Amino acid sequence: MADTTADGTAASSAGHGEIRTDVETAADCGVFDAFHPPSAELVADCVHCGFCLPTCPTYAIWGVEMDSPRGRIWLMRSGLEGEVEMDRTFVTHFDQCLGCMACVTACPSGVQYDQLIESTRAQIERNFRRSPRERALRALIFTLFPYPRRLRVAAVLGWLYQRLGIGRLLRALGVFQRLPGELQALESLLPDVSPRALTRRIPERLAPVGPPRRRVGMVTGCVQSVFYGDVNAATARVLAIDGCEVVTPPGQGCCGALNVHAGRDEQARHFARQTIATFEHAGVDTVVINAAGCGSTLKEYGALLADDPAWAERASAFSAKVRDIMELLDELGPQAPRHRVDARVAYHDACHLAHAQQVRDQPRRQLRAIPGLQVLDIPEPEICCGSAGIYNLVMPEPAEELGRRKAANIATVDPDAIATANPGCLLQIRRYLDRQVPLLHPVQIVDASLRGLDPIQAARHDVAAAAATVPARHAPTEQQSLHRDRIDDRSHRSVQE
Repeated sequence: MADTTADGTAASSAGHGEIRTDVETAADCGVFDAFHPPSAELVADCVHCGFCLPTCPTYAIWGVEMDSPRGRIWLMRSGLEGEVEMDRTFVTHFDQCLGCMACVTACPSGVQYDQLIESTRAQIERNFRRSPRERALRALIFTLFPYPRRLRVAAVLGWLYQRLGIGRLLRALGVFQRLPGELQALESLLPDVSPRALTRRIPERLAPVGPPRRRVGMVTGCVQSVFYGDVNAATARVLAIDGCEVVTPPGQGCCGALNVHAGRDEQARHFARQTIATFEHAGVDTVVINAAGCGSTLKEYGALLADDPAWAERASAFSAKVRDIMELLDELGPQAPRHRVDARVAYHDACHLAHAQQVRDQPRRQLRAIPGLQVLDIPEPEICCGSAGIYNLVMPEPAEELGRRKAANIATVDPDAIATANPGCLLQIRRYLDRQVPLLHPVQIVDASLRGLDPIQAARHDVAAAAATVPARHAPTEQQSLHRDRIDDRSHRSVQE
């Protein structure tokens, strides 16, 4: 078997019902080892009908059969039967999958591609030795992003980088253009940060307004807590105003979502145990999350820890309590009055909310319940924006093509703002819209409505301020330029009024 040396996955945490993954390749598993290879039964569910093809982002941009869900399932079957090797070609087809799960929604046969791709990626991470460059990039990602304290330090350095105009200088000298595409992508995704935002803290407890309806524990997240602390603050306020006691346990860590989606299962299990223990101690009725990718993983802890006898039951009980913030608001029903917001908002379905969690209507219902707010659907809603966890860092070229495609589709509906429920989507879409349109989490719009504020007006001024101080990183298309002119014109009229 070519090029198949193990690649150093994280060790199990001592005292936590260790799960052995250092197994040898078994003859009946083909190129895979015997620890949870892709299920032959699930592979057999695919009848290769092709309903998945129009919804698959990589098939949409390349038209290559092996870069479609049914093509990748054929590769899984071939791997199980030992007909192919786990070589660079085999691995690349799976690396190029965004894991968006749009095919799961589209499949009339109920093929569980989500389980298949995650088990295959875990096999690849254990059994395929990547190039030194790939290993270095992934080491950087997984020693930084899952750790909020480290990420906060990196964000301070990013603020200095922006403040001192280092990026502008690197571009002027032609240095930036010679950097690897992965580093260019990392720099371009850096959000506008400020010291005030980086020091924002959520109270450990917020009392409900009026009679208490539920005791809710809030997951603060990694990227969300560092770069989008205002989303966490809005989440806590909305829940409290609508009658929930909000508990935000201190010392939270990563939930493991990035690791799960990249095939680093052992590290993910470690993070899952920590998260479960933290919220068990908090004694909450419901666990709320406002990041789509994290929410899909939190709801699957039962499957992630199914082989761990010490944690399997606790994991299933935890997952049963998890709700996305918009899902929970819809479940509870409004208690406080929503004030009018006159705006046109394009709603972008985050893949792991719409396809992995099947939460589509609830966010739209909550936004449409706000008087005056028009909720617009975007063309090609099933096609991923190209964020997909770490995808836009490790696969920058297809991610850029998908990002530009999403931006062009958004421009066609001419919104005042865009709402989407995942920090990765916010970063990715912002990059390719080039700050032309404000981007908000849906809960921020609900929060502003509850407090009688205009979120779009405030966001427009933030967009104008950012455009005046930070140089554009990407030249906009003619269509995007026209759209920006319309947004700027409306903003100018609003300020004059």
